Amino acid sequence: MCRHLAYVGDEEPIGRLLVEPPHGLYRQSWAPRQQRYGTVNADGFGVGWYAAGDPVPARYRRAGPVWADLSFTDLARVVRTTALLAAVRDATLAGADAEAAAAPFAAGRWLFSHNGAVPGWPGSLAGLARSLPAQDLLSLEARNDSALVWALALARLRGGDEPGQALADTVVEVASAAPGARLNLLLTDGGTITATAWGDTLWYLAEPGRSAVVASEPYDDDPRWLQVPDRTLLAASRQDVLLTPLKDLTEDLASAPSEEPSR
Repeated sequence: MCRHLAYVGDEEPIGRLLVEPPHGLYRQSWAPRQQRYGTVNADGFGVGWYAAGDPVPARYRRAGPVWADLSFTDLARVVRTTALLAAVRDATLAGADAEAAAAPFAAGRWLFSHNGAVPGWPGSLAGLARSLPAQDLLSLEARNDSALVWALALARLRGGDEPGQALADTVVEVASAAPGARLNLLLTDGGTITATAWGDTLWYLAEPGRSAVVASEPYDDDPRWLQVPDRTLLAASRQDVLLTPLKDLTEDLASAPSEEPSR
């Protein structure tokens, strides 16, 4: 399991979003308040962020706990960004991939994270893995469920699907192959955030016209945080947040009648 967070909005120091809040992602690495599976997120961490004028994000990832990396807090204090995706990891199974298994995963302008687990891994997703081109399988960053879920979503993005359709179809496909899978997915291109709530907590904090934060749990006690219902697709920008029940998705997500602005 893990905790993750994505932000788009006005420029902020990374530390103001991840380290300074009283219950920020940094603290969630050892004291999450809402984590249902696992207790300590000490099996790696990562942050990806966007610099002005460059659509391809930078990443800083490590295999150990974030509290043991003094360089990260120094970096987070001075690096500023208008968009980021960060995660702290509690590995479902032991593995040798270390830093490579820590989110965010990346491809081109995209950053991705998976909060959850796939029962029966790897056998449960063997059939889906065979649907991918050999080049995609050989390019996996790590040999874990999250990396394969990312490969499935990325194949859809590269095939022309919109982010919401890509994540929604991936969740439905993986959940069908592995019943009981927990699939809270988080995706950003630096301007928008797309996420799914499927089996674990997801919250958002929106300041229309300024910023949006989507996270596994609130990083403070601001009453404006809103919880996303389970089995929901979220699409956010600094302008607004849209929620769509995943159970009502059709092949044409853009025309789904259930899509409504959040209140």
